[in-house]
Amino acid sequence: MKRRILGGTGIAVSEFALGTMMFGAMGNTDHDESVRMIHSALDAGVNFVDTADVYSGGESEEIVGKALKGRRDEVVLATKFGLPMGLDANQRGGSSRWIKQAVENSLRRLGTDHIDLYQMHRPDHETDIDETLSALSDLVRSGKVRAIGTSFFSPEQTVEAQWTAERRGHHRFRTEQPPYSILTRGIEASVLPTAQRYGMGVLTFGPLNSGWLSGRADPTSGHRSSGRGAPMFDLTQPGVQAKAEAVEKLTKLAAEAGLSLPHLAVAFVLAHPAITSVLVGPRKPEHLVGLLAGAEVELSEDVLDRIDEIVPPGVDVNVGDLYIDPAPAIQDKRLRRR
Repeated sequence: MKRRILGGTGIAVSEFALGTMMFGAMGNTDHDESVRMIHSALDAGVNFVDTADVYSGGESEEIVGKALKGRRDEVVLATKFGLPMGLDANQRGGSSRWIKQAVENSLRRLGTDHIDLYQMHRPDHETDIDETLSALSDLVRSGKVRAIGTSFFSPEQTVEAQWTAERRGHHRFRTEQPPYSILTRGIEASVLPTAQRYGMGVLTFGPLNSGWLSGRADPTSGHRSSGRGAPMFDLTQPGVQAKAEAVEKLTKLAAEAGLSLPHLAVAFVLAHPAITSVLVGPRKPEHLVGLLAGAEVELSEDVLDRIDEIVPPGVDVNVGDLYIDPAPAIQDKRLRRR
């Protein structure tokens, strides 16, 4: 498993990172099987494990903690804070009050005395970024956190945070974690160039686009095609139709290149020079085995050019995929009132 340096941290991480969102009630409820999957990933050369406090209400962190007993020093351990952990309005966001409580909760569940990468799961529009960076800097200085990062920050938010860190003498965000796949290339326009400009590492998630690039005969039949994610699979929507057409062309291209569609999809993400690691988030052991089998795949310029013909650079085939993006201010009715 090849390794790359995580931004300017000097920390070497594997090109594949193990995402654990599907461990626990949100996916695989078998703790022993999930622990075995983590061990399998480590044995295959993966040294980067990513989780979050909100995944299955902390259950994912507990599973990761069990798996890392006796192997903690082998792993670059990342987790996140910021999304709601309860009904209390103070159990979320980027306030100093919550950050200092959330990190202690995560350390306890993970069974460790430090977190290698502590990431802000989403921007907090109600908290001054100076407040957030001050609290995170305290954690770095205390040794409880080695480096800090963000997830789903816009280029403008990244620039503001970098400027604030420089002007106020705080530790700065060293990484960004956005969604990225052949079907969701919008971050190529400004998110990735901004990260490169500030020397940030980029840890991407969703290379298979919620199963659309998994190679299934019918991508709309996956376990995520109901509930909150249902609009992403509704073929009556023009954007979803366009995605289905693109997947058909990509499947043909992968076959011509002698690759499976998932291997093509993951290798595409790693081909971008801004990307440090790609998160693979298996739910079952066979998913992990299949993805790890493509760890050495590199795409030729010809294949990359043909992908560009199917999905142009900087384009999100279906903008509805980014359902958690904040709406433009003019669409937020709360902002129309004084």
